[in-house]
Amino acid sequence: MTATLHETTSTAFTAPMCWRRTFPGRPDQARLVRRFVAFLLEDCRHADDAVQAVAELAGNALIHTRSGRPGGTFIVEVRRSDGCLAVSVTDQGGSLEDSGPHRKRHDDDLAENGRGLPIVADLATHVRWAGDPEHGHTVTAVFT
Repeated sequence: MTATLHETTSTAFTAPMCWRRTFPGRPDQARLVRRFVAFLLEDCRHADDAVQAVAELAGNALIHTRSGRPGGTFIVEVRRSDGCLAVSVTDQGGSLEDSGPHRKRHDDDLAENGRGLPIVADLATHVRWAGDPEHGHTVTAVFT
């Protein structure tokens, strides 16, 4: 008895994939975050935008939350499925009164701070924000 293989022409379905990594809350980790996401998205058309977005989100976590304090951490998550990509950063919260998506914008258009979330919003299809200063925040940039 001889078995034969039949080639199919159906469209392949890619199962949703999720990668999650916890990083120490230190500035030297920003480079590793970008490298981690770039490696996972090497073949993705949204890779450059997603790497830039996650770099902004990780920077915000380090600067504006307890994640950037000694012993702090933050989590980077990458989710992929057919036609959709999401990158998230989860921080350890903090008590900065100007944190979050509804913070007051600075009047100084030349200010070096306060541009991270607007940059992410320009790059992504949409941005979701959840959490609170006590328990932590998760910001997700979605690309479709």
